[in-house]
Amino acid sequence: MASTGKGRRPARGEQVRIIGGQWRSRRLRFPSARDLRPTPDRVRETLFNWLGQTVTGWRVLDLFAGSGVLGFEALSRGAAWVGFVEQSPRVARRLGENLELLGAGAEQYDCWPMDALRWLASPPGGVEVKIDLVFLDPPFRQPQLLQTALDRLAEADWLATGARVFVESGAVETLRLPPGFVVQRETRAGESHSLLLEWGG
Repeated sequence: MASTGKGRRPARGEQVRIIGGQWRSRRLRFPSARDLRPTPDRVRETLFNWLGQTVTGWRVLDLFAGSGVLGFEALSRGAAWVGFVEQSPRVARRLGENLELLGAGAEQYDCWPMDALRWLASPPGGVEVKIDLVFLDPPFRQPQLLQTALDRLAEADWLATGARVFVESGAVETLRLPPGFVVQRETRAGESHSLLLEWGG
């Protein structure tokens, strides 16, 4: 997914590769933007190992979407729907173009060019069906975004019981888990700290 202040800045026209599912090995371009980097292959592989490789029928929310690669991976592995939230209109437009290139149906995704915290405060059109999986990877250089987003997720009433939240943050960041969340899996690699949380309601 998204962002770090200390990671490398992607070259113009950098590519991302989907590593699993029906679109495995497909490569997609995403624009250069400050703080935008895709979640590395090895982190995605770890995540979907944790999830059992399939998310068939799940409804997924990719906040701070950036390159959108986590959402693409979910659709490739059978997700029923993915909502992409990306504040940069230019990056959000490329997300839509890449979804069309992949052949995703219009009913399989929505893409909102807006701030993720504003989306969480008031989702456009509301959320009619409970969300099963959330990707949460805000810019590492703005750690307050992660805590605020997680707090708002806990306050919302549209997470399914047992929903998973994948969190990627800077290794030195501290995170206070709101009531209702428990840690299922956890790993650290370099400057990245990855958590898989479960929502108990």
